[in-house]
Amino acid sequence: MLALLAPGQGSQKPGFLTPWLARPGAEARLRWWSALSGVDLVHLGTEADAEEIKDTAKTQPLLVAAALLTAAELPLHDVAVVAGHSVGELAASAVAGVLSPEAAVTLAGVRGREMAAACALEPTGMSAVLGGDPDEVVAAIDAAGLFPANRNGAGQIVAAGALSGLEKFGAEPPARAKVIKLQVAGAFHTPFMAPAEAALATVAAGITPGTPGKVLLSNRDGSPVADGPEMLLRLVRQVTAPVRWDLCMETMAALGVTGVIELAPAGTLAGLAKRALKGIEIVTVNTPDDLVKARDAIARHGGDPARPAARSQDSVAISPGAGPFTPAADLAAGTRVESGQVIGAVLTARGPVDVAAPGAGVLTEWLARLDEPVAPGRPLARIGGQL
Repeated sequence: MLALLAPGQGSQKPGFLTPWLARPGAEARLRWWSALSGVDLVHLGTEADAEEIKDTAKTQPLLVAAALLTAAELPLHDVAVVAGHSVGELAASAVAGVLSPEAAVTLAGVRGREMAAACALEPTGMSAVLGGDPDEVVAAIDAAGLFPANRNGAGQIVAAGALSGLEKFGAEPPARAKVIKLQVAGAFHTPFMAPAEAALATVAAGITPGTPGKVLLSNRDGSPVADGPEMLLRLVRQVTAPVRWDLCMETMAALGVTGVIELAPAGTLAGLAKRALKGIEIVTVNTPDDLVKARDAIARHGGDPARPAARSQDSVAISPGAGPFTPAADLAAGTRVESGQVIGAVLTARGPVDVAAPGAGVLTEWLARLDEPVAPGRPLARIGGQL
């Protein structure tokens, strides 16, 4: 099983999009997305220096556009799992079908501008905490009046909050831990970003999300999200909520992911995966020359061994949680279903959660039996498209 990863802020490098402009339609696409996001993506990805692309208002739409430009060059039908770190969730949601590329880039533009504006309201920042016992580190962050903004796994937790609190925290670090001040504009993924969340919610309210066609993992808790409106709500709320990338990687391991591809600009998430997901194949895509190895990885790791190979227009309904599965009583194989139609439910610890058809077509096969215990992301039914 293969997972496609979209990186977040901090992964950008000067000139990293230059080799991609030679790809057919790439520059035209970037100029269209520039109009939607309100920034010059061609300039930012080719000519801008490190200082300019560090600006939150510019970085966020640039990263989403880069990930989507890369993803468009890959055969994604057999990619089973997608996830993005922080703003990368917008790109991941577009790959999964929740957002259109245009909506993802537009939201990234709003998100970046509003988060930059929120950073200017108070002197805040972020510091990386490397090493130490994770529980002790989080307790120390809380005791200092700060927030654990990112829990990235592999011994990395990011503290965020007022600069005065960060300075004191850095002077008295947790046991066996090292604190490194990060060069960022403010305290992302904390309540300090509340104005940005409110502004993003206003724009997001005008978007009609689609149903995920892949296992889409959420930064909120690492769980797969099978409902488009729920994912859109999470994308908005993530502006002030911690990024739990550690839980996303735990879910990848539980799902049986055997390979990951990180979209451009790649490297950061690949490094975390290398330390946390032992034994899997990792491919980074930074230039068009990397597409060959990425396509090869998809061919070898793509699809889901728990279900038969899908036809070119098939889609698969997945479990939104853990618990016994109950198919809809009136649905038999051969019945036509519509996109978003409830075809069953999973009885989770929090109660029953509906399972929706990811697309319209014929219910060709149930992949889980009545009352069978299923895990998050488990394929439950195959929907055959019209060929």
